[in-house]
Amino acid sequence: MNVPNALQLQCEECQDVTMHEVLRGRIGKGQDVIEATVKCLECGKVSTTVVREAKGIKVPIIVSELGSSNRHELELGEDEELAVDDELLVEDLPVIVSAIEVGDRRVRRAAVKHISTIWAKRFDKVRVRVAINKVHKTISVDLEATPDEEFFVDDLMTIGREEVVIHYIKTKDGMVRRGSVPAREIVRIYAKAARRTYS
Repeated sequence: MNVPNALQLQCEECQDVTMHEVLRGRIGKGQDVIEATVKCLECGKVSTTVVREAKGIKVPIIVSELGSSNRHELELGEDEELAVDDELLVEDLPVIVSAIEVGDRRVRRAAVKHISTIWAKRFDKVRVRVAINKVHKTISVDLEATPDEEFFVDDLMTIGREEVVIHYIKTKDGMVRRGSVPAREIVRIYAKAARRTYS
């Protein structure tokens, strides 16, 4: 462990957690303690502090990726807390937490030291479901998109050989009938086959 250039610490003057520049510091004998002189970057107060680095715990994490699931281990600080929808990196793969198990219960938030399994899904690509209405039938198509890719109501899209117009977008919070929605928030896109007009 090396002495960091800065630390997030509680400042007595600011009465808040702020960024502190490390002016001088050394590592304790146990390699998990930093003794440092620090300066608050908000108010300029200089103080001394002893920071104990939390021990790392290996937690099982199951990552689902477009239909398949793979088991990994992730090392996290024992004093950290994890919540559903938190974003993590697993072997350089961005994932988002979809469920947390503590014993045999699923919870929305938990301290890392109590977590038995993390469930997550790959997050550099998300699946966007599209329902295309073609007068007498509706067909369903899945697209791959980046999480931040925006889909706009009334936009024209080409899916395969079809040109379709987005009529509305369903999210967890309800229907969106105007504006745009990032792929990560979409439950389903409702579209209609576009009519071609020739002049």
